[in-house]
Amino acid sequence: MKKVIHHIYEAIGETPMLNLSRITNYYGVSGNIFAKLEYLNPGFSKKDRPALQMIIEAEDKGELLPEQTVIELTSGNTGTGLAMVCQAKGHPFIACMSEGNSPERAKMMKSLGAKVVLVPQAKHSVEGQVSGEDLALVEQVVRRLTKEQNAFRADQFKLDSSYRAHLLHTAVEMWEQTDGQIDCFVDFVGSGGTFEGCAEKFKEYDESIQCYIAEPRNAAVYGRKPLVNSGRHKVQGCGYAMDLPKINRNLIDGLVEISDDEAYEVTRNLARLEGAFVGISSGANVCAAIKLLQGKEKGKNIVLTLNDSGLKYLSSDLF
Repeated sequence: MKKVIHHIYEAIGETPMLNLSRITNYYGVSGNIFAKLEYLNPGFSKKDRPALQMIIEAEDKGELLPEQTVIELTSGNTGTGLAMVCQAKGHPFIACMSEGNSPERAKMMKSLGAKVVLVPQAKHSVEGQVSGEDLALVEQVVRRLTKEQNAFRADQFKLDSSYRAHLLHTAVEMWEQTDGQIDCFVDFVGSGGTFEGCAEKFKEYDESIQCYIAEPRNAAVYGRKPLVNSGRHKVQGCGYAMDLPKINRNLIDGLVEISDDEAYEVTRNLARLEGAFVGISSGANVCAAIKLLQGKEKGKNIVLTLNDSGLKYLSSDLF
């Protein structure tokens, strides 16, 4: 157990692992799903980890100066982590986010002292369904403000420090917590940092560990399928219908497609059966694991992350 900490970011990491035995029993599958409870981080998501890693490495390299402004494009979770870390370290923080994301995230960032810039969605976008086109509009605003504010860009899509948070910490913790009894890893990708960092480390431990990417059925870009309904779907913070710069395709052993309805069902069952009150991408991860245990990975041990708290979706139709 950690002793008294002096900064809130010292509480990031070392989250528990939960064997989702009630879920596997309910769906009648053989095998184990070990879920890392990342929503128990102080910012209520796994994105606290890359937020801290990006700031620490930038400060160490002299790329981020004392009291310099930090800015980032976010769906809300990385922004919450950055708001928390920057507040503790004395950096002003600007979060740029699409209006299509749930308002709880913006409120939380503002409460943590961040300036939140909400960018209107593209003309044909649907509220609550953020597309790659929406992200492109946010990117334009970020680039302009970065220049105007002489800010440091904490770019979770491009900085190596973003995926190193999971390479150095998340995957190592998962390996130790399961005593190395890991057959598979699955991740519904957003920025791609969790998949890249964890898959790289797991392959380093044991090349036979199978690493899967889960994708929204409407935007299965790694499955090289055409977009359905312009790639729109309800899993916030993930599945942007774009090729992610930090993902090494050589680490991908397979793909799993998830529909909105499937992700919603499993997310609700995680709350009802396991007492795990989490967001939609967490349900998507577990849904992918169930499908794998129903098929080619029957009887295996699958690890994944429960990414963020269901508290961030109370205004949505999830609950």
